[in-house]
Amino acid sequence: MALLLETDLDFIWILFAYVCGWLFKKISLPPLIGYLSAGFIMHALDFVPFAGMQGLADLGITLMLFTIGLKLNVKDLLKPEIFFGATTHMVLWTLLFVVVLFALSIVGLPAFTDITLFQSALIAFALSFSSTVAVVKLLEENGEMKSRQGSIAIGILILQDIIAVGFLVIATGKTPTIWALSLILLFPLKKLIDHLLEDTGHAELLPLSGFFLALGAYEWFHLVGLKGDLGALIMGTMLASHRKAIELAKSLLSFKDLFLIGFFLSIGFTALPTLPMLMTALVISLFLILKQALFFGLLSWMKLRIRTGYLTSILLGNFSEFGLIVIAICVSNNWLEPQWLVILALAVSLSFVFTSLLYRNAHTNYAVFRPYLNRFERFQYVKPAEMKAAEDSEILVVGLGRVGSSAFNAIKQAHPGVVFGFDSSLRRIEYLKAHEDNVAFADGEDIELWSQFKFKNLHLVLLALPTVKDSKTVSEQLRAAGYTGKIVAISRFDDEASGLEAAGIDKVLNLMNNAGAGFAEESLSLLRKSDSLEGSQV
Repeated sequence: MALLLETDLDFIWILFAYVCGWLFKKISLPPLIGYLSAGFIMHALDFVPFAGMQGLADLGITLMLFTIGLKLNVKDLLKPEIFFGATTHMVLWTLLFVVVLFALSIVGLPAFTDITLFQSALIAFALSFSSTVAVVKLLEENGEMKSRQGSIAIGILILQDIIAVGFLVIATGKTPTIWALSLILLFPLKKLIDHLLEDTGHAELLPLSGFFLALGAYEWFHLVGLKGDLGALIMGTMLASHRKAIELAKSLLSFKDLFLIGFFLSIGFTALPTLPMLMTALVISLFLILKQALFFGLLSWMKLRIRTGYLTSILLGNFSEFGLIVIAICVSNNWLEPQWLVILALAVSLSFVFTSLLYRNAHTNYAVFRPYLNRFERFQYVKPAEMKAAEDSEILVVGLGRVGSSAFNAIKQAHPGVVFGFDSSLRRIEYLKAHEDNVAFADGEDIELWSQFKFKNLHLVLLALPTVKDSKTVSEQLRAAGYTGKIVAISRFDDEASGLEAAGIDKVLNLMNNAGAGFAEESLSLLRKSDSLEGSQV
């Protein structure tokens, strides 16, 4: 131990973060839970956080909000399921949880006996937010950032973050300066920023431009008296329509993930918890079920697909890092006792574990709960005409991203009228329908879709899905529904093929290997067409 204490602390936090993240990954849990554990373990062992950890955490959150903005369509925030889902849930949760805290004080639980109605409202409000960090990480790990539930969850989270920023402005008494009017210059500067991004190329200048734009917007907003993170989010949103927005987001992905480790570690260093604090946090965490139920009820009432509402409510059924910031401000203003910051830090950590465990099997569990959930169904999924067209096709492509749409178009050109496509991104389907009539909005992981599907003509299914887990799930559901035809899937690594084949997939194509084969085939086709090479053996 003495040797560890003498070792460079920059290495120590990397050591603990890596070991704990690796251990949790080995038991099929997200590494972020390991990072949280590493923070609490290091705190218990009397390690002092290294000087730059909080700055690293702040940078990770700033980059995360910037990359969210790069993928955001502002019009989506005005959709009823997002705008009313976020605001109505926040009001209902706050009112209900105030009643819960009052009931707990009557029962006589120690931490709740002396809190006032005002303090109860502050705690309930802080717990109404869901974690942007945790949800984005879960969506990225499951390849569902562009899924229907992912889009709705991100939209609700962004509205929550905007409300949180508004509260912080009021609570800190920090009002924007007269120089906030300078932000109007963002609009005429957009063309210059677009040109700058276009001119950066695709190498190391691209992620560097992301840092420059995200941190530049942060500093500008901070200097005029506004929350810097809001500036990063708005800058990302302004660039969302740029053709290089997605490429820029991908170039920042590894940096963002690395810096966010500092955020998870910093939660563990908030304070050293006692057993009563842990018990209080556990009691609070039990009411995550109430939070999920409220989201599910609201989303189903707004006529969303029950499966979408179910998955979205699980994603949002946690507490937020923004809640900790709200409580920290309340403690600094002497509105709450300092112990509440520790209690809520524990509750936030427990909620991350709860959501990660629950969402890991959410798709499978939906199949179990489907008979009970269907009574709430108010939305017609695939239209009858689209379902019939899909059933009449011979080839079905599930997933119409870059790879899936390329395969779809190649098959359509070679064999017109035999292929149909499904995708779970409503925005992508709306775009494709402007050019195609044989695609439909449908989630291949929805067991109810396949239970209603008649496999009378279908002989081949192509799974062009973002993760191996998705492909395995869809393949298993296809086989369980009675499909006996061929299934082809894609993978990025050779060691993934065996697991996919065990799930009933007939052929697995490695993207990298087949990209090379396709490149060679296209190149050779040019030689075959060349007049100068007629009669060649090529």
